[in-house]
Amino acid sequence: MSDLRCSSSCLRPAGTTRIQRCICVVGFLDLFGVSMIIPLLSHHVKALGAGPTVAGIVVSTYGILQFFSSTIVGSWSDVVGRRYSLLTCLLLSALGYGLLGMSTSIPLFVLARIPVGLFKHSLSICRALLSDLVSESERPLVMGHFNAASSVGFILGPMVGGYLTEHEGGFYTSSFTCAAIFLMNAGLVWMLPWNETLVHRNTNSSNDPSKHCHDNHCLETVQNGSHANRHQTLPARDAQPGSAAPLKKHQGGLRWSEVSLLQPVWRQLSSVGSRIKMVASSDMWDLFLVRLLMGIAIMLYYSNFSLAMEERFLLKPKMTGYLISYSSTLGALSGFLVGPVTQLYKNNMAAMLLHSTMLTCSLIFLYSAAANVWQVVLSSTFFAISTSIGRTCITDMELQRGGVQASGTLIGAGQSVTAVGRVLAPLLSGLAQEFSPCGPPSLGVVLALAAVGLLLIRIPEWDGRGMIKTTKLSN
Repeated sequence: MSDLRCSSSCLRPAGTTRIQRCICVVGFLDLFGVSMIIPLLSHHVKALGAGPTVAGIVVSTYGILQFFSSTIVGSWSDVVGRRYSLLTCLLLSALGYGLLGMSTSIPLFVLARIPVGLFKHSLSICRALLSDLVSESERPLVMGHFNAASSVGFILGPMVGGYLTEHEGGFYTSSFTCAAIFLMNAGLVWMLPWNETLVHRNTNSSNDPSKHCHDNHCLETVQNGSHANRHQTLPARDAQPGSAAPLKKHQGGLRWSEVSLLQPVWRQLSSVGSRIKMVASSDMWDLFLVRLLMGIAIMLYYSNFSLAMEERFLLKPKMTGYLISYSSTLGALSGFLVGPVTQLYKNNMAAMLLHSTMLTCSLIFLYSAAANVWQVVLSSTFFAISTSIGRTCITDMELQRGGVQASGTLIGAGQSVTAVGRVLAPLLSGLAQEFSPCGPPSLGVVLALAAVGLLLIRIPEWDGRGMIKTTKLSN
């Protein structure tokens, strides 16, 4: 077999495109199944006899487990490969939703939420897999399409779940249906063309042959769907922090067993710990802080939306529901705008992130100060677009700053930060509502302004590609 080189002749766009489309279907089905269950959880817990406080604690179990497991599972996917980590997450999530369909008591309900809280990271691993398969310039476009497909599933799921709930035993039927969807997703992932050779070249690759793709994240013989299957390196168990040892090659490629679940558990744990340590010690606190601030600000925008519409504008719940559906639909469709907007900005993700954050901040302020419903409709229209673009920008910036070879770890860390926001937002919303129905979005404006200020201070230290002028995690 001849040596693989970083040339366009080595690219296999057909196989890559096929996998991308299948992953978008996986994302759609994932959120379709989950959104069938989410609106019903609180009602089911109360039906089992839980009081408001106990119900709140029980339902929050998922978010707490997600906070602790997101980074670990994401890093684990970097070590063992996307295929096996994704299959594991889908199968154990199916188990959790199946147990949920048999939960006839509070302890069984909590037990069912444990595997879901620990392993429901399929979307994060899908995003990491997509980042493995495409170039840096293509990544925002592909991520936007994936987010759009997932969002459509999140819109349609509650409709089906609501319909099933109207029948006797509707919650249990919805739970088993969700479990079946996750099993179907696992079958789809298993049948993906993992054995096709995919060679990826970063569009910004240098012509310097001495680099030979090391800094440009080549893909070679991706049989396990793992970024570890590249000829880039993973931390060795006896390496110093920040160092790496090359994986052994076999006839120009890597055997899947060398980066699969067959590795000793202690070696997997060592690699996971090393990757998490590198992220924790990296100079990426600014991006994670921006993610946290904007995540809380966006959650505050939606936290008391229905109640505020009724108190401020005497809007009936039915009309509020239409407005929320309208905004959600725009948010899903705006995923297709990410690619054209990225081209307009010439892949300057730092500028995109700054401008989308500024726009989001302005729209939250417009909503909090709105004098009539039409101003709310205007803010909701552009708010859905700005937040969709902003989410894609922050993920892409994290991958640029940290290096794609740790994409699972980075995306998982981002999800852990978002989980912190999910815990803090309801508390802050409740406190702000003590003063005014406009309190939560007003507080959101303050947090968004803090994010804008942080970006204005930090962006001058980045170059035009949003890359920090320090050593990457891979070095």
